Amino acid sequence: MKKVEVENGYYILKLDDILKQKKVSINKLMQRAETDYYAIQRIMTGETTRYDIYVMARICNCLDCSLSDIIEYIPTKSA
Repeated sequence: MKKVEVENGYYILKLDDILKQKKVSINKLMQRAETDYYAIQRIMTGETTRYDIYVMARICNCLDCSLSDIIEYIPTKSA
């Protein structure tokens, strides 16, 4: 799990945890989702700023999960 701070809150990136839980390697996901290693790595580390909805849909389909299982946004509470 990785926490990435953004302007009005933060994202929790959970792809690494899901891969471990489901015992799926990055290489296996890469093949099943028809995407490259670095795209998956950037999603896991928070190094990407724009998520390709087609790649995310393929990842969710391969892992039998929803987008919110992979990425969760937590807004900063304002007073």
